[in-house]
Amino acid sequence: MSETSRIIEKKLRAVSLLREHRCVLVALSGGVDSAVLLAIAAEALGSENVLAVTGRSGAVTEGEIRDASEVARSLNVRHEVLETNELERPGYRANLGDRCFHCRSELFDLLRALAVERGCDAIAYGAIVDDLGDFRPGMEAARQQEVLAPLLEAGIDKQDIRIIARTYNLNVQEKPASPCLASRIPMGTEVTLERLDQVGRAEEALREHGFRRFRVRHHGDVARIELGAGEVDRLGVETVRAEVVRSVKAAGFRFVALDLEPYSAGRMNPENPDIHLYSIEPQRETGQ
Repeated sequence: MSETSRIIEKKLRAVSLLREHRCVLVALSGGVDSAVLLAIAAEALGSENVLAVTGRSGAVTEGEIRDASEVARSLNVRHEVLETNELERPGYRANLGDRCFHCRSELFDLLRALAVERGCDAIAYGAIVDDLGDFRPGMEAARQQEVLAPLLEAGIDKQDIRIIARTYNLNVQEKPASPCLASRIPMGTEVTLERLDQVGRAEEALREHGFRRFRVRHHGDVARIELGAGEVDRLGVETVRAEVVRSVKAAGFRFVALDLEPYSAGRMNPENPDIHLYSIEPQRETGQ
């Protein structure tokens, strides 16, 4: 079987799974996985029988919400933005390793009530095969609440997702993965609105400076920047480096450091605690 035929077969499997339902509410994050799920759902049921819903909170950037809105608009699917309150959940704020479980529980509780109100008989989210090999406590919340994962059940992985996204000409087809801002806060450090805002402002600054694959990790006074392979060299330009330092400090950090290892997904997971960094600020005489 050719690669193309294999992907088509997986997609048709997802279509078949969705057609078992009359109306599906899709949790639309603004990323490529949930965008592909929404496109397949619209194809399977007709756009009028699909509702896209995006959660808004301090952990979600307005850019993600805009991307989600554009995806829904391009597919002619109804889109609603729902305020979520995961920061009011002690387990989420405590950030002891199961933060995503509490976040997803909050979202799915609200989506369940909305699905009943809007007449949808199922809720689906964009989990894929690759998620099985990562630390994803949010998947347990989905399992407990019987939220559908049609892409995962159909055996669709990240490589398939990118190819399918291109067939639908989705605006997020090449968008890098971008989990919520709380993932930048180390396990054991309380998640607060102030810390989320610092990270969000610092990452927006990097985006405005032309960086594409990056994370700003929150370590108290220190912002630890991870950059994708090939992007570190841009900081060798003194003017770029100075602007990055200024912008990140303006977000509320005292010090700015660069991780010597390139960005890779899952670096903040409990099993990956090591960091390697150096300051990107010029040394100053302190008398100490």
